[in-house]
Amino acid sequence: MEEINSLEKIQKERLVAVIRTQTKEKFFSIASTLLENDFTVIEVTLTTPNAMEIIEELSLRKNAVIGAGTVVNAEQAKKAIRSGATFIVSPYFDRETAQYLSEYQIPYIPGCMTVKEMAEAMKYGCELLKLFPASQFSSKIINDIKGPLPDIKIMPTGGVDSSNAKDWLKSGSFAVGIGSEITKVFDEKGKQGLIKYIQKLLNNIK
Repeated sequence: MEEINSLEKIQKERLVAVIRTQTKEKFFSIASTLLENDFTVIEVTLTTPNAMEIIEELSLRKNAVIGAGTVVNAEQAKKAIRSGATFIVSPYFDRETAQYLSEYQIPYIPGCMTVKEMAEAMKYGCELLKLFPASQFSSKIINDIKGPLPDIKIMPTGGVDSSNAKDWLKSGSFAVGIGSEITKVFDEKGKQGLIKYIQKLLNNIK
């Protein structure tokens, strides 16, 4: 059931905030601003200090959909799920992680760059794949991939920002992941600047 709910929420929102910070306090400042302004799907990258604590606390927030990112093995995935993560994102496909998560019906979203990698991940039950890094491609690649793999669901991440997110979605992406731009806006313009950024982004997408 978690798998259906998480993927449906990601598809509905069309945006996943991929956040990485140097401190737990900064992460909560950004995440709270996102959640308070209807940006509700957040990927907590495990390279952030105290990431499991962040997942545990954020997963208790009303309407929040919290996943774990930069997960590189099944053991990390297990800890993230126990902390409350409802989806798992990796920089690359890992078969053991896919097999473990399939038992618990938790979405596994691995990073892929080639059609072969995507086909392999789909064979092990991955319903949504992360095109990573998306900065190496144009949005046209979504239609190109859907030629041989018409049922594929793709979430471009890495190089997606407010200037091209709409193009990626119009090209057939299931959703997009936006990360560094969010943190940059917060660093340069503070909470109020991030609120304006979120409102403009959501209006542009939806």
